[in-house]
Amino acid sequence: MIIDGRKLAEEALAHTKSRAAALPRAPRVLVISANDTPATRSYLAIKKKRAADAGCVLEELHFDPHTATTEDLRTAVLAADADAVVVQLPLGDRMDARIICDAIPVEKDADVLSTTARMKFEADEYDALVPPVAGAVAKILAAGSVAPAGKRAVVIGSGWLVGKPCATLLSHKRADVTHLSFRSGNVAPLKDADIVVSGVGSPHFIRPELLKDGAVLIDAGTSESGGALMGDADPACADKCSVFTPVPGGVGPVAVAALFENAVTLLERAMKA
Repeated sequence: MIIDGRKLAEEALAHTKSRAAALPRAPRVLVISANDTPATRSYLAIKKKRAADAGCVLEELHFDPHTATTEDLRTAVLAADADAVVVQLPLGDRMDARIICDAIPVEKDADVLSTTARMKFEADEYDALVPPVAGAVAKILAAGSVAPAGKRAVVIGSGWLVGKPCATLLSHKRADVTHLSFRSGNVAPLKDADIVVSGVGSPHFIRPELLKDGAVLIDAGTSESGGALMGDADPACADKCSVFTPVPGGVGPVAVAALFENAVTLLERAMKA
């Protein structure tokens, strides 16, 4: 089964929009960025379109990556008049992303970027939000009727946005998780994995011969090669897998939908407080 991430995202966004419509006002999401690259501009444009589909209002605050400081962005985060605050990563080289993200109040952290929000998720607290990429993985597993409990899962990459939260999610779902560093070059565990999640950003390094027949392969890695967007997995892997996500059109759209689900949840909670 090749997962149509765009269709899955459309369904999630439609449900989120119905929740947002029940609120007294549309949730306001502020995205703070300080990296003027083609990839960042593309991500922001996509988020703005999907915000409307989710019944949310997205506002943008841009900083010059050459002149802005960590304190400039931290101050902007703390002063944000919005229901959810998102720091668009990566930031410019001059800035400390950890200090900036840790300034996001947990009650506004739809992207689960702060240490406080992430610790709640890792502890599996009842009110913890799920980081969007991990939330996308959960939706994809459900769409493929895959129950992780008792299955051997391999997560490749240790990034804050993909590797770490996806390994945590699968552990919460009682999978037997092996977390690999791409730099180690150790791909042997893939051969026995029932579920593979990759978030490395190395074009097509996962080849069919590395996988067992019927594996679930969720490709959350993106990179550019020759001007084309590519995933970590060779598209030929789809023929060997029971569930496969393409790049583009797989995890990405679903993760954006999960972000706005979280934003609506935050406003729902604020209205009840």
